[in-house]
Amino acid sequence: MANTGMLARCIAGEVNAEYFEERIRKEEPRLHAWVETRLESHSTGGPLKGVPYGAKDIVEARGYRTTYGSALFADHISSEDAALVELLRSKGALLLGKTQTTSFAYFDPAPTRNPHKPDHTPGGSSSGSAAAVAAGMAPFAIGTQTQGSIIRPASFCGVVGIKPTFDLLPVKGIMPFAPSLDTAGFFTQTALDLRLLWQALGNGVDSGLPPVYGMIEPPVDPEMHEAFLEAIQSLSQYGCVVKRADPPESFEQALNAVRLIQTYEGARTLEETYKRHGAAVGRKLAQLIQDGLAMPEEPYREALEVLVKARREMAALFETYPVILSPAAPGPAPFGLGFTGDPRCNAAWTGLHVPVISIPMPVAEDALPMGLQMAAGANQEALLIAAACHCQALLTAGAKTASA
Repeated sequence: MANTGMLARCIAGEVNAEYFEERIRKEEPRLHAWVETRLESHSTGGPLKGVPYGAKDIVEARGYRTTYGSALFADHISSEDAALVELLRSKGALLLGKTQTTSFAYFDPAPTRNPHKPDHTPGGSSSGSAAAVAAGMAPFAIGTQTQGSIIRPASFCGVVGIKPTFDLLPVKGIMPFAPSLDTAGFFTQTALDLRLLWQALGNGVDSGLPPVYGMIEPPVDPEMHEAFLEAIQSLSQYGCVVKRADPPESFEQALNAVRLIQTYEGARTLEETYKRHGAAVGRKLAQLIQDGLAMPEEPYREALEVLVKARREMAALFETYPVILSPAAPGPAPFGLGFTGDPRCNAAWTGLHVPVISIPMPVAEDALPMGLQMAAGANQEALLIAAACHCQALLTAGAKTASA
């Protein structure tokens, strides 16, 4: 299912909501991807008419439970719709249910398991959305990213994830964490499905491709290093021009800047919740809030300036390399459910406010998935999605040739 996925089949009328409800009955007992499933009912037409989807459990949806991944809010029912839910409804899509997230979208894990190997994490914080799409329980799902919460789970679960340009998709009605970083996005099974979804939402698509790709190779685990280099080699053999890019120092500094900003802003966003509930918000989140509240304003302001400089300097690099390739995670999904993985491969891109996509790379049949991260300049989603479709098709063709 490399070139077409379940969204394409839904739009073509080949499958309907009942198919996904049956998949949920079959897969949910072992994967725990959902907080609640209840198919929305309405008669709105549009390019996504009748297509069901999942929404991360920090996305408000009127009449549905929105627990923010915490037992503290287990009985909370949303009284309004997030703007993104309203947008999808206007295009005909049907909310199928709410997907699990880590506690308040931080690192305290959700109960969700990786569909490929359930004793491994699906990643976070958009754990349930990634797992649901990977297991065929939904054709697409909403996720959010503050560091790596879309791209990392997409890599771990072997699906396509997009974190668009900052503020391109509306975040009204989505629980804030670090408002200068928080970005809404999607998971689909394939890049072509993502293209269909993006077009259905009224966004432009592109048939052009970048004349050259840049490559940035940060330190990663051996499995990811090997898969990444093999993917680059395969793309090159099929005619893609890939050259090593030399990012500015500010790009390297952006990772720590994003972490500092998340800590400072997250602590203040969730301060009142922490005052009411203490460590019950989650051990890791409680520590972040304590650290962030103790942090003075000056280093926070300096971190914001680091990102301003990085955005300016990386915009110049994108003029040379319109799409830049890198690993989507340090390695495959870690064993166990207590650790949702390290977002260090993603955080700088989030701080840059640029669009990023993860597509699956070829791996051995019994291996866990790993993703190729693709980034483009701000507001260049049309080009990036076209490149993702092209690269996924080439990687799939290469994998078939290698196994023949």
